Amino acid sequence: MKAIVFDQMGPPLEVLQLREVPVPEPREGEVRLKLLSASINPGDFLFIQGLYPEPKKPALPGQVAGNHGAGIITRVGKGVVSWEPGTLVAFSHFDSWAEYVVLPAERLIRLPPGYPLEKASQFFNIITAWDLLERANVRSGQWLALTAGNSTVATLVAQFARLRGVKVLSIVRQRQATLDLESLGVSAVLALSDGRSDLGARVRALTDGLGVHGVIDCVGGALLEALLQESAPGGQVIVYGGFSPERFSLHNFDLLMKDLHLRAYVYRYFFDAPRREDEALLQHLVKLSAPASFQVPLGPSHALEDFKLAVEESLGRPEAGKRFFRMPRESTVSGR
Repeated sequence: MKAIVFDQMGPPLEVLQLREVPVPEPREGEVRLKLLSASINPGDFLFIQGLYPEPKKPALPGQVAGNHGAGIITRVGKGVVSWEPGTLVAFSHFDSWAEYVVLPAERLIRLPPGYPLEKASQFFNIITAWDLLERANVRSGQWLALTAGNSTVATLVAQFARLRGVKVLSIVRQRQATLDLESLGVSAVLALSDGRSDLGARVRALTDGLGVHGVIDCVGGALLEALLQESAPGGQVIVYGGFSPERFSLHNFDLLMKDLHLRAYVYRYFFDAPRREDEALLQHLVKLSAPASFQVPLGPSHALEDFKLAVEESLGRPEAGKRFFRMPRESTVSGR
């Protein structure tokens, strides 16, 4: 089978290779999937460079890249009784940039037949967006600020927030003509290309001086500093990324005087498998996200053979939409 692998940690464009490798066989408690789609994310590049902590370290040489995807079960290992071949599933696990993957059955998330594959490849981002909104704890009529507002996660948060009557302030580097944020539930857009020096005044004007009751941030630096200053008393500030190389400066009184709550979010299945008690929520998110009215803005899809272009564009033009690999349903490996 074809797989995108690396033998040493380093810059993705330097260490990734397309290879023919053996099709893996499931062991006890495992299943094998025919991959249909796999997302390309900043976290994948961190993994390739060895920047995640244990146990999220590559097994070298010959580590298959990719950490999220969707596919059809083709074979189940001994002891697997709750999954059958032919079932469409999403997952977060190693080895997703390949035609086949073997993983523990406990890692699977069940999807209905016909669930859109482009959404399936991003299902972990759908979960992330829901979790971020839950933690922000913003009520109907209050303001929620999203940084990197053109990103996939931010647009998903905005759509969930709209269902709750939350006002969304989307902060972007610059507006994109191809992405109508207002149609996705955003109440107001602030473009940093229009000027950064008066950001605080613009936020105060939009919120009638009340400030934002929640901030969901993946940028950091001076932007996060400014939003902390414009947060309403008791506000929740959730950090889930750090695109800016800048550090942000914070004094204890910045938090104390307004009773602000600053916390980090790590994807709930980054280390752990889905729990049995999560099933109701996961199926609720499947139902919310399946209709065409729920949009997952994406960039182009790529074949595995085009991985260099896919990686180069994902690294160099992240604002152009999240790209993903799409694999044919028909196996290129006979008898599989």
